[in-house]
Amino acid sequence: MDAINLMVEEHKNIKLMLKIVRKVSFNIMNGGQVNFDEFDKIIDFIRNYADKHHHKKEEDYLFNKMVEEIGPTAEKVVNQGMLVEHDWGRLFIRRLDEALKDLKEGKEEAKLDIVANAVGYTNLLKDHIHKEDNVIYNFARRQLKAETLEKINEECESFEKETIEEAKKYLDILTDLAKKYEIEMEE
Repeated sequence: MDAINLMVEEHKNIKLMLKIVRKVSFNIMNGGQVNFDEFDKIIDFIRNYADKHHHKKEEDYLFNKMVEEIGPTAEKVVNQGMLVEHDWGRLFIRRLDEALKDLKEGKEEAKLDIVANAVGYTNLLKDHIHKEDNVIYNFARRQLKAETLEKINEECESFEKETIEEAKKYLDILTDLAKKYEIEMEE
């Protein structure tokens, strides 16, 4: 298993969800009703697939090794770039969740916060993924030792085996929402 290739493939799934989130947000902006069950699925996917499944591999396996082995340059890129953006994404999702709760309590103005946080998240992640796919991962491939990359591959493969059923659950959610909104995955 090539862990970095796997992370790039997972980004395709996450980008598909970002398109869904934008479409759902656009519908709300145009007067559509907020589908709370659907947002629960979206937030579940983001928290558990994009964050706990995908970001865990980046944070626990790849980024840590980059900081240890490459040094100050990687430390700046990882700690002041990628990890900050991961946390910023978590903040958008927390605020989205809070806005959904506010709307359930009858606070109509919360629709503004739903759309703002959903779209803010999609914009952040779109740019973030572009940086990882085109800069960070290539930097890691060039700078990390072959044995370090192999160790990352082994750790990710083990993690994938442990979490295969859970990952499938979230990919099924993604597939169902993509069909509903007639959105296809990028190649």
